[in-house]
Amino acid sequence: MSILAIGLSHRTSPVALLERVSLTGDRLVKLLHDVHHESSVAEAMVVSTCNRVEIYVTVDRFHAALTAVTGLLGVHTGIPVEELTPHLYVHYEERAVEHLFSVVCGLDSMVVGEGQILGQVRQALKLGQRQGTVGATLNELVQQALRVGKRAHTDTGIDQAGASLVTAGLTLAGEIAGRRALVVGAGSMSSLAAVTLQRAGVSDIVVANRTYERGARLAANVGGRAVEFSAMPAELAGADIVITCTGAGRHIITPDMLGGPTFLLDLALPHDVDPAVRRVPGVRLVDLETIQESGIGSREVDAVASVRALVVEELRAYLDAERAAKVTPTVVALRSKAAGVVESELGRLLMRVPDLDARARDEVAMTVQRVVDKLLHEPTVRVKQLATCPGGDHYAEALRELFNLDPKMPEAVREVEL
Repeated sequence: MSILAIGLSHRTSPVALLERVSLTGDRLVKLLHDVHHESSVAEAMVVSTCNRVEIYVTVDRFHAALTAVTGLLGVHTGIPVEELTPHLYVHYEERAVEHLFSVVCGLDSMVVGEGQILGQVRQALKLGQRQGTVGATLNELVQQALRVGKRAHTDTGIDQAGASLVTAGLTLAGEIAGRRALVVGAGSMSSLAAVTLQRAGVSDIVVANRTYERGARLAANVGGRAVEFSAMPAELAGADIVITCTGAGRHIITPDMLGGPTFLLDLALPHDVDPAVRRVPGVRLVDLETIQESGIGSREVDAVASVRALVVEELRAYLDAERAAKVTPTVVALRSKAAGVVESELGRLLMRVPDLDARARDEVAMTVQRVVDKLLHEPTVRVKQLATCPGGDHYAEALRELFNLDPKMPEAVREVEL
């Protein structure tokens, strides 16, 4: 069985579409069961938040599972598949594991390093366990992912990266107290930006968001006012500071929208602001790359780099363990077959030499067993080591062919000391 992840998030989808896709309660449970009942799917788990909807499944047929799961997502959300498809991402096998590890570490969040996603993935796992859709493979994978996420938050400064990046970016704006600010978006990063502006003494804060209600809630929290997203170009004209992080996946602010002195802080990836605005007189654009180059946010950038390295390390360890585990039935089968040969030959010896005393029989049995153990030790250790290398499964296959082994036989799966 292989891991397949299908989803969409703030990085690939407009907020309006994400809100239509997000499922909770009975609708989420129904989707979970329908996915699990697909013939090409063995296990299933769904992570559904305001910023992402991801379906993790174990499958034996990639294309059949991809088609089925995508179709069910469309059915349960009421959105045609052709409308969903351009915004979906698909990760398979190693890439699916890497994606999940990155998600739980907060690398894929709107606010880099936010810890809320850890709890959301944990709840998704618990739901799958309660509903009987999560088996051994997904359970082991997600438990390991949660450990990786916890390690990332414990061993690095990723927790503070998002908030610190906002502060670092605004540091480049100089004195901001008393100036007029426009915040585009109402997600986690935009919320941090608005609160940071308020604490810095900015009293005139305008929030423009695709969903007006969410923008209004954020504006109310910081004593500002909300406008429809369509009013954003007009609001740009009167703004001294503009902070944007929408996850729209395209440029929503272009040079033709700007005409006066403006400081723009673009915290989105992909960028919300067209880099060409730098050619507009009086306009200054600061994005994540600018912050990194300035050195002001170097600690936060370093934290992100550390977590990325951690994900690579943990991914390699997970894949090595998985590959080694796949050869275990073959090793067990070889040991089991050898044990059967020893038992059979010792039985023949006792029939031919029935007068052997108990001590002699024990010595012979121990000697034969030691010979077998020594002969098998090196190849069984090596095949487990080689299994972690590319093409390592061929060595286990060679063992099965050479010794005519069937790892699925009952005697091959009993507990044997390896």
